[in-house]
Amino acid sequence: MAIDLKAAYKTIMDDHFTPEMEIAFIDGGTRQTLRYQKVAWVIDGEEKGLRYGENPGQEAALYKLVNGNLALGEVTALAPGNYLASAPELLQSGKHPGKTNLTDADNALNILRYLDGSPCAVIVKHNNPCGVAKAATLAEAYSRANRADRLAAFGGCIALNREVDVETATLIAEAYAEVVVAPEFAPGVMDIFAAKKNLRVMRINNMANLTRFVAQRVVDFKSLIDGGIVAQWSFVPEARTAAQLIPAECVTKDGTAHTIKRLPTPQEYDDLIFGWLVEAGVTSNSVLYVKDGATVGIGTGEQDRVGVAEIARDKAYRKLADWLAWERHATPYNDLALKFGGQGRGLMAEIDEEVKARRGGLPGCSMVSDAFFPFRDGAEVGIREGITAIVQPGGAIRDWDIIDCCNDAGIAMVFTGQRSFRH
Repeated sequence: MAIDLKAAYKTIMDDHFTPEMEIAFIDGGTRQTLRYQKVAWVIDGEEKGLRYGENPGQEAALYKLVNGNLALGEVTALAPGNYLASAPELLQSGKHPGKTNLTDADNALNILRYLDGSPCAVIVKHNNPCGVAKAATLAEAYSRANRADRLAAFGGCIALNREVDVETATLIAEAYAEVVVAPEFAPGVMDIFAAKKNLRVMRINNMANLTRFVAQRVVDFKSLIDGGIVAQWSFVPEARTAAQLIPAECVTKDGTAHTIKRLPTPQEYDDLIFGWLVEAGVTSNSVLYVKDGATVGIGTGEQDRVGVAEIARDKAYRKLADWLAWERHATPYNDLALKFGGQGRGLMAEIDEEVKARRGGLPGCSMVSDAFFPFRDGAEVGIREGITAIVQPGGAIRDWDIIDCCNDAGIAMVFTGQRSFRH
């Protein structure tokens, strides 16, 4: 008897989590309690919460903060009632959302809150951005974000910070996505999305107030294998404008001063800030390459810094090759030989030569690192590909060597003074 392996992905779990939850912080006789309420939706006459957790068979529940105010030291938590991903309005859903759908949307919003100044698109997969771009129009922003990594965007969560118009919706409908999140949808858009029966469309009216969330903090909980919990305040990037970036400089133990010779141009500053704010939503260890307000290569979750710089570089090459194949032949790069035979192998060779000549689109990019470069080899990965500016936290013992490396190459470099680890 054949086993239906697909059935598990179609099954909505009956979770046994309680309707309400409380978490209390107690200091002597003072008790501060946060109260949460479980979230559910009615779809096809059935009221259910999350479809399942990270995997089929894992019970999961979504809770929204409904009461309580937490202040620890000089930090006060975001007040209840400011809902984003914890209480989306589900406009369309062939399937109930799962845990990953919600956390993907949440991390996209985590990035979007810093980029509200222009139309912006964030495409997230497995809680990491695979493409982020800003532009003059929402359609252009989505197109550029999708172009950054068309393959990874397949089945991802698309978050947009402006009302979705018909042009943008039409572009989205050309590919497969799991989730679309936006503040509003123009007339005719839902008719386009209706043809994608399993597309989850979520309206979050509070996205109009995203800038209010920029400096707000929440308690971030991490459960340990033995039931213990690590609690920390959520991360807020302090450098959010070009003026807050620090020209790279340091003084060695012998008193020698090392100072960067070239500061970024206005366009480089714009890309450096853009990339640093995107970095707040990328799993560490990470390095990004960005250009003209769009990601070009994203390396994430690696154990060494030079390795992740190489991964981001290699992805830029591969993703450019795939985009050229798709744009010119409506075929993924990896399928060219399968579809066109010997001619396809010739097409691949042509694309390879072009990608090599263009160095993956990396010349002119800015390089973003979530932590300092301990050695110059990490920075050199980008420098060899033609990057022109670097932003990193600074603070390494060998900052002087990375500064000298950039000066030798004519590269601009600035420090943030703050690490952006995310695990």
